[in-house]
Amino acid sequence: MRAAVADAVDAPLRVRSVPRPSAGPGQVLVRVAASGLNPLDLKIHAGIAAHARQPLPAILGIDLAGTVAALGAGVTRFAVGDPVYGMAGGVGGLQGTLAEYAAVDARLLARAPANLSLRDAATLPLVVITAWEGLVDRARVHAGQRVLVLGGSGGVGQAAIQLARAFGAEVVATAGESRRARIEALGARFVDARSAALPEALAQAGDGHGYDLVYDTAGGASLDLGFATVKRFGHVVSSLGWGTHALAPLSFRAATYSGVFTLLPLLSGEGRAHHGEILDAAARRVEAGQLTPAVAAPRYTLDTVNEAYAALREGRAQGKLVVDVAP
Repeated sequence: MRAAVADAVDAPLRVRSVPRPSAGPGQVLVRVAASGLNPLDLKIHAGIAAHARQPLPAILGIDLAGTVAALGAGVTRFAVGDPVYGMAGGVGGLQGTLAEYAAVDARLLARAPANLSLRDAATLPLVVITAWEGLVDRARVHAGQRVLVLGGSGGVGQAAIQLARAFGAEVVATAGESRRARIEALGARFVDARSAALPEALAQAGDGHGYDLVYDTAGGASLDLGFATVKRFGHVVSSLGWGTHALAPLSFRAATYSGVFTLLPLLSGEGRAHHGEILDAAARRVEAGQLTPAVAAPRYTLDTVNEAYAALREGRAQGKLVVDVAP
Protein backbone atom coordinates (compact mmCIF):
# COMPACT_ATOMS: atom_id res chain seq x y z
CA MET A 1 0.00 0.00 0.00
CA ARG A 2 1.04 3.65 -0.37
CA ALA A 3 1.74 5.71 2.72
CA ALA A 4 3.30 9.07 3.63
CA VAL A 5 6.26 8.36 5.91
CA ALA A 6 8.11 10.80 8.17
CA ASP A 7 11.68 9.50 8.07
CA ALA A 8 13.16 12.10 10.42
CA VAL A 9 12.31 15.24 12.38
CA ASP A 10 11.02 17.95 10.03
CA ALA A 11 12.12 16.01 6.95
CA PRO A 12 9.57 16.13 4.11
CA LEU A 13 7.12 13.25 4.21
CA ARG A 14 7.90 10.66 1.54
CA VAL A 15 5.16 8.67 -0.19
CA ARG A 16 6.30 5.13 -0.72
CA SER A 17 5.10 1.55 -0.72
CA VAL A 18 4.93 -0.17 2.67
CA PRO A 19 3.49 -3.53 3.75
CA ARG A 20 -0.29 -3.57 4.07
CA PRO A 21 -1.37 -4.45 7.62
CA SER A 22 -3.78 -7.22 8.53
CA ALA A 23 -6.59 -7.04 11.07
CA GLY A 24 -5.52 -8.84 14.23
CA PRO A 25 -7.85 -10.00 17.02
CA GLY A 26 -10.17 -7.18 18.03
CA GLN A 27 -9.09 -5.03 15.09
CA VAL A 28 -10.72 -3.66 11.96
CA LEU A 29 -8.82 -3.17 8.72
CA VAL A 30 -9.93 0.21 7.40
CA ARG A 31 -9.49 1.33 3.83
CA VAL A 32 -8.70 4.97 4.56
CA ALA A 33 -10.66 7.51 2.54
CA ALA A 34 -9.36 10.60 4.31
CA SER A 35 -7.02 11.66 7.11
CA GLY A 36 -7.82 14.78 9.12
CA LEU A 37 -4.83 16.90 10.12
CA ASN A 38 -4.28 18.31 13.61
CA PRO A 39 -1.68 20.70 15.08
CA LEU A 40 -0.37 17.74 17.10
CA ASP A 41 0.75 16.13 13.83
CA LEU A 42 3.09 19.09 13.29
CA LYS A 43 4.48 18.82 16.81
CA ILE A 44 5.20 15.12 16.37
CA HIS A 45 6.86 15.81 13.01
CA ALA A 46 8.97 18.55 14.61
CA GLY A 47 10.07 16.30 17.47
CA ILE A 48 8.46 18.48 20.16
CA ALA A 49 5.64 16.18 21.27
CA ALA A 50 7.32 13.76 23.66
CA HIS A 51 3.95 13.11 25.28
CA ALA A 52 2.74 11.51 22.01
CA ARG A 53 5.53 8.90 22.16
CA GLN A 54 5.76 8.49 18.38
CA PRO A 55 9.32 7.63 17.36
CA LEU A 56 10.36 8.38 13.79
CA PRO A 57 10.43 7.05 11.13
CA ALA A 58 6.70 6.58 11.24
CA ILE A 59 3.46 6.97 9.34
CA LEU A 60 1.81 9.99 10.93
CA GLY A 61 -1.86 11.00 11.10
CA ILE A 62 -4.29 10.58 14.00
CA ASP A 63 -7.80 10.94 12.56
CA LEU A 64 -9.37 8.88 9.78
CA ALA A 65 -12.57 8.05 8.02
CA GLY A 66 -12.95 5.14 5.64
CA THR A 67 -14.66 1.83 5.03
CA VAL A 68 -14.22 -1.51 6.74
CA ALA A 69 -12.16 -3.81 4.52
CA ALA A 70 -11.77 -6.80 6.88
CA LEU A 71 -12.58 -7.85 10.43
CA GLY A 72 -10.24 -9.42 12.95
CA ALA A 73 -11.27 -12.25 15.23
CA GLY A 74 -13.91 -11.30 17.79
CA VAL A 75 -15.15 -8.12 16.08
CA THR A 76 -18.95 -8.09 15.81
CA ARG A 77 -19.86 -4.38 15.89
CA PHE A 78 -19.01 -3.78 12.24
CA ALA A 79 -19.41 -5.43 8.87
CA VAL A 80 -17.25 -5.23 5.78
CA GLY A 81 -18.22 -2.10 3.86
CA ASP A 82 -19.35 -0.07 6.88
CA PRO A 83 -18.30 3.60 6.84
CA VAL A 84 -16.34 4.35 10.01
CA TYR A 85 -14.40 7.17 11.61
CA GLY A 86 -12.08 7.40 14.56
CA MET A 87 -9.01 8.72 16.31
CA ALA A 88 -7.03 5.71 15.26
CA GLY A 89 -3.24 5.99 15.55
CA GLY A 90 -0.21 8.13 14.81
CA VAL A 91 0.95 8.15 18.45
CA GLY A 92 2.41 5.62 20.85
CA GLY A 93 4.11 3.69 18.06
CA LEU A 94 0.79 2.98 16.32
CA GLN A 95 0.62 3.32 12.56
CA GLY A 96 -0.92 6.60 11.52
CA THR A 97 -3.68 7.35 9.07
CA LEU A 98 -1.73 8.80 6.13
CA ALA A 99 -1.84 5.39 4.48
CA GLU A 100 -4.23 3.51 2.24
CA TYR A 101 -5.03 0.98 4.98
CA ALA A 102 -4.84 0.95 8.77
CA ALA A 103 -5.46 -1.88 11.24
CA VAL A 104 -7.34 -0.21 14.09
CA ASP A 105 -8.58 -1.36 17.47
CA ALA A 106 -12.31 -1.72 16.81
CA ARG A 107 -13.13 -0.07 20.13
CA LEU A 108 -11.76 3.24 18.83
CA LEU A 109 -14.15 3.37 15.88
CA ALA A 110 -17.77 4.29 15.27
CA ARG A 111 -19.99 4.37 12.23
CA ALA A 112 -19.50 7.66 10.45
CA PRO A 113 -22.40 10.14 10.49
CA ALA A 114 -24.80 9.25 7.70
CA ASN A 115 -25.16 12.86 6.54
CA LEU A 116 -21.43 13.56 6.11
CA SER A 117 -18.95 12.62 3.44
CA LEU A 118 -16.03 10.56 4.70
CA ARG A 119 -13.80 13.54 3.96
CA ASP A 120 -15.83 15.72 6.33
CA ALA A 121 -16.09 12.98 8.96
CA ALA A 122 -12.30 12.68 9.07
CA THR A 123 -12.04 16.15 10.61
CA LEU A 124 -14.04 15.29 13.72
CA PRO A 125 -12.58 12.55 15.94
CA LEU A 126 -9.77 14.25 17.90
CA VAL A 127 -11.51 17.59 18.36
CA VAL A 128 -14.89 16.10 19.25
CA ILE A 129 -13.45 13.58 21.70
CA THR A 130 -11.34 16.29 23.35
CA ALA A 131 -14.30 18.62 23.72
CA TRP A 132 -16.64 15.85 24.88
CA GLU A 133 -14.27 14.51 27.54
CA GLY A 134 -14.01 17.97 29.07
CA LEU A 135 -17.57 19.20 28.80
CA VAL A 136 -19.57 16.00 29.25
CA ASP A 137 -17.35 13.51 31.08
CA ARG A 138 -15.58 15.91 33.45
CA ALA A 139 -17.88 18.92 33.84
CA ARG A 140 -21.33 17.37 33.21
CA VAL A 141 -22.49 20.32 31.12
CA HIS A 142 -26.25 20.81 31.17
CA ALA A 143 -29.04 23.17 30.22
CA GLY A 144 -29.15 26.53 31.96
CA GLN A 145 -25.41 26.85 32.47
CA ARG A 146 -23.23 29.67 31.17
CA VAL A 147 -20.11 28.28 29.48
CA LEU A 148 -16.98 30.20 28.49
CA VAL A 149 -14.78 28.73 25.75
CA LEU A 150 -11.31 30.27 25.73
CA GLY A 151 -9.95 29.88 22.21
CA GLY A 152 -13.22 29.27 20.41
CA SER A 153 -12.00 29.44 16.82
CA GLY A 154 -9.78 26.35 16.84
CA GLY A 155 -11.01 22.84 16.14
CA VAL A 156 -11.51 21.90 19.80
CA GLY A 157 -13.01 25.30 20.58
CA GLN A 158 -15.59 25.08 17.80
CA ALA A 159 -16.53 21.56 18.87
CA ALA A 160 -16.86 22.74 22.48
CA ILE A 161 -19.15 25.62 21.50
CA GLN A 162 -21.44 23.33 19.53
CA LEU A 163 -21.56 20.58 22.13
CA ALA A 164 -22.26 23.02 24.97
CA ARG A 165 -25.13 24.51 22.98
CA ALA A 166 -26.40 21.05 22.06
CA PHE A 167 -26.68 20.30 25.78
CA GLY A 168 -28.64 23.51 26.33
CA ALA A 169 -25.95 25.82 27.70
CA GLU A 170 -25.43 29.50 26.87
CA VAL A 171 -21.95 30.05 25.42
CA VAL A 172 -19.45 32.92 25.33
CA ALA A 173 -16.26 32.38 23.34
CA THR A 174 -13.03 34.25 22.76
CA ALA A 175 -11.25 34.50 19.41
CA GLY A 176 -9.53 37.02 17.16
CA GLU A 177 -11.72 39.62 15.49
CA SER A 178 -11.30 37.89 12.11
CA ARG A 179 -13.14 34.85 13.52
CA ARG A 180 -16.10 36.79 14.95
CA ALA A 181 -18.48 35.70 12.19
CA ARG A 182 -17.69 32.02 12.70
CA ILE A 183 -18.13 32.24 16.49
CA GLU A 184 -21.45 33.99 16.13
CA ALA A 185 -22.61 31.58 13.43
CA LEU A 186 -22.12 28.76 15.95
CA GLY A 187 -24.45 30.56 18.34
CA ALA A 188 -21.92 31.88 20.85
CA ARG A 189 -21.42 35.42 22.09
CA PHE A 190 -18.09 36.73 20.77
CA VAL A 191 -15.41 38.40 22.90
CA ASP A 192 -12.23 39.69 21.28
CA ALA A 193 -9.34 37.65 22.69
CA ARG A 194 -6.92 40.49 21.94
CA SER A 195 -8.85 43.10 23.90
CA ALA A 196 -6.67 45.10 26.26
CA ALA A 197 -9.45 44.78 28.82
CA LEU A 198 -10.23 41.10 28.29
CA PRO A 199 -11.10 40.23 31.93
CA GLU A 200 -13.54 43.13 32.06
CA ALA A 201 -15.03 42.20 28.69
CA LEU A 202 -15.56 38.62 29.84
CA ALA A 203 -17.13 39.82 33.09
CA GLN A 204 -19.55 41.97 31.10
CA ALA A 205 -20.37 39.11 28.71
CA GLY A 206 -21.07 36.93 31.73
CA ASP A 207 -23.37 39.57 33.24
CA GLY A 208 -20.98 39.96 36.15
CA HIS A 209 -21.80 36.56 37.61
CA GLY A 210 -18.94 34.51 36.20
CA TYR A 211 -19.19 31.23 34.33
CA ASP A 212 -20.47 27.88 35.52
CA LEU A 213 -17.98 26.13 33.27
CA VAL A 214 -14.82 27.34 31.54
CA TYR A 215 -13.24 25.27 28.75
CA ASP A 216 -9.67 26.41 28.04
CA THR A 217 -7.99 25.29 24.83
CA ALA A 218 -4.71 27.23 25.05
CA GLY A 219 -3.12 26.75 28.48
CA GLY A 220 -0.71 29.27 30.01
CA ALA A 221 -2.24 32.69 30.62
CA SER A 222 -5.51 31.51 29.10
CA LEU A 223 -5.90 28.89 31.81
CA ASP A 224 -5.10 31.49 34.48
CA LEU A 225 -7.87 33.62 33.01
CA GLY A 226 -10.19 30.64 33.34
CA PHE A 227 -9.38 30.37 37.03
CA ALA A 228 -10.19 34.07 37.42
CA THR A 229 -13.52 34.02 35.57
CA VAL A 230 -15.17 30.82 36.78
CA LYS A 231 -17.97 31.41 39.25
CA ARG A 232 -18.20 30.03 42.78
CA PHE A 233 -18.48 26.24 42.81
CA GLY A 234 -17.87 26.21 39.04
CA HIS A 235 -15.54 24.03 37.02
CA VAL A 236 -12.57 24.74 34.75
CA VAL A 237 -11.42 22.26 32.12
CA SER A 238 -8.29 22.53 29.99
CA SER A 239 -7.11 20.46 27.05
CA LEU A 240 -3.70 22.12 27.15
CA GLY A 241 -2.63 22.57 30.76
CA TRP A 242 0.98 23.60 30.13
CA GLY A 243 2.55 26.21 32.41
CA THR A 244 2.88 27.05 36.07
CA HIS A 245 -0.32 28.24 37.66
CA ALA A 246 -1.47 29.77 40.93
CA LEU A 247 -4.47 27.84 42.21
CA ALA A 248 -5.58 30.47 44.72
CA PRO A 249 -8.08 32.19 42.36
CA LEU A 250 -9.71 28.80 41.81
CA SER A 251 -9.62 27.84 45.48
CA PHE A 252 -11.12 31.14 46.61
CA ARG A 253 -14.14 30.32 44.47
CA ALA A 254 -14.39 26.77 45.79
CA ALA A 255 -14.18 25.80 42.12
CA THR A 256 -12.66 22.66 40.62
CA TYR A 257 -10.33 21.82 37.73
CA SER A 258 -9.98 18.90 35.32
CA GLY A 259 -7.38 18.19 32.69
CA VAL A 260 -8.12 16.39 29.42
CA PHE A 261 -5.49 14.13 27.83
CA THR A 262 -7.21 12.66 24.81
CA LEU A 263 -4.23 10.52 23.78
CA LEU A 264 -4.28 8.43 26.95
CA PRO A 265 -6.40 5.52 25.63
CA LEU A 266 -4.19 5.25 22.55
CA LEU A 267 -1.02 5.31 24.64
CA SER A 268 -2.15 3.10 27.51
CA GLY A 269 -4.83 0.88 25.98
CA GLU A 270 -7.19 1.88 28.81
CA GLY A 271 -10.54 3.49 28.02
CA ARG A 272 -10.51 2.86 24.28
CA ALA A 273 -14.12 1.72 24.19
CA HIS A 274 -15.18 5.11 25.51
CA HIS A 275 -13.68 6.81 22.45
CA GLY A 276 -15.95 4.71 20.27
CA GLU A 277 -18.91 5.52 22.51
CA ILE A 278 -18.22 9.26 22.26
CA LEU A 279 -18.04 9.06 18.48
CA ASP A 280 -21.29 7.08 18.36
CA ALA A 281 -23.00 9.79 20.39
CA ALA A 282 -21.36 12.55 18.35
CA ALA A 283 -22.59 10.97 15.11
CA ARG A 284 -26.14 11.29 16.40
CA ARG A 285 -25.50 14.97 17.21
CA VAL A 286 -24.15 15.49 13.68
CA GLU A 287 -27.17 13.78 12.14
CA ALA A 288 -29.44 15.99 14.26
CA GLY A 289 -27.73 19.13 12.92
CA GLN A 290 -26.21 20.05 16.29
CA LEU A 291 -22.58 19.48 15.31
CA THR A 292 -21.05 20.44 11.97
CA PRO A 293 -17.42 20.25 10.86
CA ALA A 294 -15.54 23.25 9.53
CA VAL A 295 -13.63 21.79 6.59
CA ALA A 296 -10.98 23.81 4.77
CA ALA A 297 -11.61 24.18 1.03
CA PRO A 298 -8.21 23.24 -0.44
CA ARG A 299 -7.96 19.57 -1.37
CA TYR A 300 -4.80 17.59 -0.77
CA THR A 301 -3.78 14.01 -1.54
CA LEU A 302 -0.96 11.77 -0.38
CA ASP A 303 1.10 13.16 -3.23
CA THR A 304 0.60 16.74 -2.00
CA VAL A 305 0.70 15.98 1.74
CA ASN A 306 3.71 18.24 2.31
CA GLU A 307 1.70 21.14 0.94
CA ALA A 308 -1.05 20.31 3.43
CA TYR A 309 1.47 20.29 6.27
CA ALA A 310 2.81 23.67 5.10
CA ALA A 311 -0.69 25.14 5.05
CA LEU A 312 -1.33 23.85 8.57
CA ARG A 313 2.03 25.17 9.79
CA GLU A 314 1.39 28.63 8.35
CA GLY A 315 -2.16 28.85 9.66
CA ARG A 316 -3.55 29.62 6.21
CA ALA A 317 -6.57 27.32 6.40
CA GLN A 318 -10.06 28.43 7.37
CA GLY A 319 -11.21 25.17 8.92
CA LYS A 320 -9.77 21.69 9.34
CA LEU A 321 -7.39 20.41 6.68
CA VAL A 322 -7.93 16.97 5.17
CA VAL A 323 -5.75 14.69 3.08
CA ASP A 324 -7.73 12.58 0.61
CA VAL A 325 -6.06 9.17 0.78
CA ALA A 326 -8.23 6.96 -1.42
CA PRO A 327 -8.02 7.68 -5.16
